Amino acid sequence: MVTSATSANLSPLLFLERSASVYPDKAACIYNGGVTTYAQLYERVRRHAAALQSVGVEAGDRVAYLLPNLPSMLEANFAPMGIGAVLVALNIRLSPREIAYILNHSGSKVLVFDSELADTVRQLRSDCPGVETYVQVRDTAPLATDIPSLEYEQWLASVEPLSALPGTASETDTLTINYTSGTTGMPKGVEYTPRGAYLNALGEAMEMGMNWRSVYLWTLPMFHANGWCFPWAVTAVGGAHVCLRRVDPAEVYRLIREESVSHLCAAPTVLTGLYAAPEAASADLSGLTIMTAGAPPAPQVIRTIEGMGAQIIHVYGLTETYGPCTVAAAQPEWDALPSEDLARVKARQGVPFMVYGTGLRVVDENMADVPRDTETMGEVVMQGDAVMKGYYNDPEATAEAFRGGWFHSGDLAVWHPDGYIELQDRSKDIIISGGENISSQEVEKVIMEHPAVLEVCVVGVPDDRWGEVPKAFVVPRDGGAVSAEEIINFTRDRIAHFKAPKSVEFGDLPKTATGKIQKYILRDQEWQGHEHRIQGSQV
Repeated sequence: MVTSATSANLSPLLFLERSASVYPDKAACIYNGGVTTYAQLYERVRRHAAALQSVGVEAGDRVAYLLPNLPSMLEANFAPMGIGAVLVALNIRLSPREIAYILNHSGSKVLVFDSELADTVRQLRSDCPGVETYVQVRDTAPLATDIPSLEYEQWLASVEPLSALPGTASETDTLTINYTSGTTGMPKGVEYTPRGAYLNALGEAMEMGMNWRSVYLWTLPMFHANGWCFPWAVTAVGGAHVCLRRVDPAEVYRLIREESVSHLCAAPTVLTGLYAAPEAASADLSGLTIMTAGAPPAPQVIRTIEGMGAQIIHVYGLTETYGPCTVAAAQPEWDALPSEDLARVKARQGVPFMVYGTGLRVVDENMADVPRDTETMGEVVMQGDAVMKGYYNDPEATAEAFRGGWFHSGDLAVWHPDGYIELQDRSKDIIISGGENISSQEVEKVIMEHPAVLEVCVVGVPDDRWGEVPKAFVVPRDGGAVSAEEIINFTRDRIAHFKAPKSVEFGDLPKTATGKIQKYILRDQEWQGHEHRIQGSQV
């Protein structure tokens, strides 16, 4: 990293170096009963960086990791950047074909993978000639001896740790590439910079109220937008990372209790799974702060979790904004609100993180601000350090995303008089029925109030008369008995009749690795065989 007497390149490496110096003997990482101190973590990262150099990785090279939330994945969030290389964190739930595309598109030279995912690697190896080195991390499954590869711990032990980590040459170099879900085509590689990662991590730590006493539980995948920058945020304050291989409600509650967990992040659907688990009946979440995003939470979800003692911080963002970049910042007068009203205002997406100033707008198709009247919908656009560098090797998509000098989120929102934004839908999820716009999220929030509903997803389905109409896909609570007619009538009693679902289907919902409901799967299956799909929205 370039430094002078008056400045230094901003980089998350500074967080690790400081915490290793200030808190050398403090717990940095906890997993399966083992504890790694900050001094040990720093040594392992320097060793990891040296191991990358030993297999030919140089500054600018891409290094891919196919790992769950293990200590090795935490180390991966620092080691490549330590030598100026680029981290490519892979979604472990992707198919071999999708992973092969990302490896080839990014030009990754090394793939570090968990041995439990060996079958995925077997299927993609022949399609990825550019991957020169494979490294296996052994955790719950034995090593796959049929895959020519290095064993992670032996690989680290084969080198001496670097005495120092040079980092990237510039704070605007590419630090990581995070691939989007690719729901409307092949995934795009979102480029983060050291400066953006540094500032967003500080924003996360400040908005969550974290410090050196904080204990953070990894319920959010580290491969998702670099874990919303929390590998760096927790390290910045000298907090403890509690790694978790997979989210199991019973294990989450055990770790919260036994490790005195103070913070975690989770999508709303993960929260519904937690409060629906049998262990929730006796759980006390007092002292726990939960940051939620990934989909707008229904006020009912916020009320339920806070009723268990936790504090909910609702944030909003995209992979292109380093994860969350806005927060439903609490106001002093909120303390006097009844729980129902408090949950409602907390369910809004809010205002920019304090480190970003005012780089947030809701605009019409001409890039003019929409009125702050809580009614007029526009597109959310962002500007500043919270926004990606661009899409890797895709100048056309980058130019389109930044048209008018602002990043276009594709999310539709209204602007409240107090400056808080509130999402109404993704532009592709707005339902246009008989010329009327229907926010699927508005309908979902109403249905979630029904006591027999655990989760819901609403999409537009074809209709001969109206073009499309809402349909609700409902997951009932265990033991809950509810009919489609009851759901429809419940909704019609609370919002305009044309917004209520015309049909209801019960069953499980398709989800991403982060617990986000995949609306496009449900929508596509309903529109199969229909030629005319109403697209977009009337803003």
